[in-house]
Amino acid sequence: MSRNNKIPLVLTVLALALAGCSGNKVKVEEVKPNPLPKITQTTSLVPVFSQSVSATSEKDPLRLQLEVADGVIFAVDPKGSVTAYRGKQKVWQKQVTKQGLTAGVEAGEGIVVVGNEKGELFALDQATGEQKWAVNISSAILAPSLIISNRVITVANDGTVYAHSVENGQQFWTYDLPSQQLSLRGTASPVEIDPRTVLIASSNAYIYALDVLTGTPRLQRRVAVSDGRSDIEKLNDIDGDPVVAGQFVVTTSYQGQVTVLDLASQQVVWSEDSSSTKRPEVVGNGVFVASTDGKLTAYEITTGHKLWENDSLLNRKLSNPVILGSQLVVGDLDGYLHIIDPQSGQLIGRSKTSGEVRSLRVIDNQLYASTQKGALTVWQNR
Repeated sequence: MSRNNKIPLVLTVLALALAGCSGNKVKVEEVKPNPLPKITQTTSLVPVFSQSVSATSEKDPLRLQLEVADGVIFAVDPKGSVTAYRGKQKVWQKQVTKQGLTAGVEAGEGIVVVGNEKGELFALDQATGEQKWAVNISSAILAPSLIISNRVITVANDGTVYAHSVENGQQFWTYDLPSQQLSLRGTASPVEIDPRTVLIASSNAYIYALDVLTGTPRLQRRVAVSDGRSDIEKLNDIDGDPVVAGQFVVTTSYQGQVTVLDLASQQVVWSEDSSSTKRPEVVGNGVFVASTDGKLTAYEITTGHKLWENDSLLNRKLSNPVILGSQLVVGDLDGYLHIIDPQSGQLIGRSKTSGEVRSLRVIDNQLYASTQKGALTVWQNR
């Protein structure tokens, strides 16, 4: 199986389990999420923007994030359109393709960029929504691009990294990541280290720093390992976006570790076992990780010392955690936004949107949430 055909992990595991049953009837044990924890509500969030788009498949872990630039919110509909809002007023709406959209949205340098499963990359004028250019790349686009230094950096699902011109879509360079026979469906987004360097994470548990203008590699480092024996147990993807925090890069990996790498020395500072497909949050000296089993853990960034662990949300399919003001927020499969004290790890409040929370972002002290059911909401602290 090539990376072009990534499939959701749950389906992979189930298929392999059933294939090994030799026709015998086997009861597949369902993992039930923890009941919603009872808390003494001390805080909540206030919605300031809400729109609905088409739902995505429950089995496909797409994260169609909201974006904001120059006070305008950009939302992507998986059926193929992009809409811009200023406040609650619609500025423009553009039907980009009839083939649907699977990645987006990213805005910057005057354009808005989205992509789809056919490998089509579209750039729209940020002010009007008119299409500026469109190009085809080698395979599906499942993660937002990065706009940096007049380049649009995109990672295709087959592991090819592309750099295109912001102005006209001209291809400047490509870089091929090592291919994997089996991997999770999804890719990490490109991340800026500085205006000349982009960080790429791969499905083989390596990170690569590439020169934005030339594609020349500046760093190549393995940041996770898996000690599994079967193909499934060996899966070790980095699907959550890496985080650059000063001199450090923080990564999480599936069936691997949370790892802190020093950019100057290119050496691992510390690494602790943790399985996660979500972007970690890094604020001050804290590294916050939502694991695949629903645990929330906080680590000290320079030592890896575990500051706290919260297991009250086990098996609730947590989103990436984010810091909003002085509070930690994480979403779950039922659309709850759990508010946590980042110092103690205690639940202190919750609010609710609709559908499994797939993406959380904090921009200008507001929380941007998108869900599997197509609920796009912006929240702020009460």
